[in-house]
Amino acid sequence: MAAAFKKNFEEYKTKLDDALHEKNKFNDVLEKIEKKTGVKRLYWVLGLIAFLGIYLMIGYGCDFLCNFIGFLYPAYASFKAIETKQKDDDTKWLTYWVVYAVFCLIEYFTDIFLFWIPLYWFLKCCFLVYLMAPTSWNGSITIYYKFIRPLVMRHEKKIDSGIDKVVDAGRAAFDEAKSTVNEAASDALKKRIGTSGAD
Repeated sequence: MAAAFKKNFEEYKTKLDDALHEKNKFNDVLEKIEKKTGVKRLYWVLGLIAFLGIYLMIGYGCDFLCNFIGFLYPAYASFKAIETKQKDDDTKWLTYWVVYAVFCLIEYFTDIFLFWIPLYWFLKCCFLVYLMAPTSWNGSITIYYKFIRPLVMRHEKKIDSGIDKVVDAGRAAFDEAKSTVNEAASDALKKRIGTSGAD
């Protein structure tokens, strides 16, 4: 098992190192840092990841940092996906946002209990990175197809019916409010005309 872990770690390290040598602005900055310090960019990034991991365990404002990590890259990647002609990347990021929304909804109602779990923000950040990981075992796709999709498909008609009822009720409330406002405005105008005519 230790040999398999070491093999996987080395494989991911190689992939990360390859990604850090692709041409982009972030890697250009890393290249400058690498030249000035003599420390490989891979070690800078691994050090940054380790620092963030430790900070998420014990740092102040780790809830903000965790949510920032879970939102910033996916938002930017979603923007990039929208601007491409391919449909696959759009589907991938829409899937991420569906899973993220469900997770946030669950977290909202269970926050009072989750807050007490040691290292909660670190674990949540690891979960969010798993959801956005650009790998074949991407977490958002796995969770969507194993849990969310079957649940929604099973109750789709009920959900659609409920949404239609809410929309109809909202429309009726808006129409009623509009009618009431029109009547009040008409009455106010009549009173104003009546009082000016009496003068």
